[in-house]
Amino acid sequence: MSGNNLTPKERMQIQRQHMPEQDPLARNKNFEQVNLGLAEEIAIMEAKRCLQCKNPLCVTGCPVGVNIPEFIKLIAEGRLLEAAQKLKEKNSLPAVCGRVCPQEEQCEKPCILGKKGKPVGIGNLERFAADFEIAMGVAKIPPLPKSTGKRVAIVGSGPSGLTAAGELAKLGHSVTIFEALHKSGGVLIYGIPEFRLPKKILNVEVDYVRKLGVEIVNNYVVGKTETLDGLLSSGYHAAFIGTGAGLPYFMNIPGENLNGVYSANEYLTRVNLMKAYLFPEYDTPIFKGRNVAVVGGGNTAMDAVRTSKRLGAAHSYIIYRRSQAEMPARIEEVKHAEEEGIEFRLLTNPIRVVGDEKGWVNGIECLKMELGEPDASGRRKPVPVKGSEFIIDVDIVIIAIGNGANPLIPMTTKGIDTNRYGNITADPKSQATSKPGVFAGGDIVRGGATVILAMGDGKVAAQSINEYLK
Repeated sequence: MSGNNLTPKERMQIQRQHMPEQDPLARNKNFEQVNLGLAEEIAIMEAKRCLQCKNPLCVTGCPVGVNIPEFIKLIAEGRLLEAAQKLKEKNSLPAVCGRVCPQEEQCEKPCILGKKGKPVGIGNLERFAADFEIAMGVAKIPPLPKSTGKRVAIVGSGPSGLTAAGELAKLGHSVTIFEALHKSGGVLIYGIPEFRLPKKILNVEVDYVRKLGVEIVNNYVVGKTETLDGLLSSGYHAAFIGTGAGLPYFMNIPGENLNGVYSANEYLTRVNLMKAYLFPEYDTPIFKGRNVAVVGGGNTAMDAVRTSKRLGAAHSYIIYRRSQAEMPARIEEVKHAEEEGIEFRLLTNPIRVVGDEKGWVNGIECLKMELGEPDASGRRKPVPVKGSEFIIDVDIVIIAIGNGANPLIPMTTKGIDTNRYGNITADPKSQATSKPGVFAGGDIVRGGATVILAMGDGKVAAQSINEYLK
């Protein structure tokens, strides 16, 4: 029975198809993917659940405007390569987004099926179509227009920079990405662990952007190797800044300077970019630890704590000052962490890192908390419980309470306005900064946000840059 001959009632009777996963007690010892992907017949069955709404609300929930019903319809009809190509009309990184986007908060949230049951597994289907194209090895490059003769410099090869670059290349402009690190991908390569986003998948998607005609120059620190003003005076007609939020926040509590205290940023960079996860093949210096405390409740905290377990920790703790209901991490990431044996110390706030006489961490002193009235974030404010101090024995502490804006570009560029947090200020409708011809997006503008929101900014900026260059 074709996916298009089903009545809405028949579609609604199909149950949401489950994404198979690695067994928790096996996967918490390896860095292979947790979610194993959908088999073809399962993906087609899931695609048949889509009601093909006349007014598809799912599209309004997608920051890059993917034609969701159309790519799902193609899967339901078994036209799998066409489904991947349909995705790529709007999204240059579908295999990445299918793995790391919070679809449950974006495209799947407004899905009509979700009103009475479970929404269509849009993210799982996106990953399936993108992975199918990668497995076939037949990524189709769209016809590119004649060169406009205009050159654009992109600073940073994270999700916003890659998206802006791909969109500008498709409009006929000559694009160069300048990346500070020796590998391309930004937060996608240094921040997200292998078990959530394999490097080989990311590399295929970065290569696709290259095939669109984008040049990527690595080991090039704009602000040090050359300033942004220097690039603009050397023949670039416009620039996009997508340098991310790479400046880790700390708690400013006693003992944070002890050996064995990491920022989540440094810890994950050592494991992901410097390949500590491939020990002993790569002997990256990282102290693995038997008892590891990760402070925070977001996706980065989950990535760090689940990584510590895979590196051999006997006890990996999440220390979070609110309850689980207030955690900003994706529900799936919290569920996976619990299944893997991560120990959650909720309503708990660190007040001191404890060290031995040699300057190494040997504990973390905490206070019990209770929830009071909601604060500015809308979440209930944690209030200390007097006299409830206690110590957890740990030998590594990882701070994952967020990151600030990378200050290098604003410090070395004339005429770029920033807000009080150091983020570059950009018009949300155009991503234009206060400096003519310079646009910005992603975490350098938003602070820590999601991959897909950064990509949305890159897309808006590309259209604005195109208008500016005209």
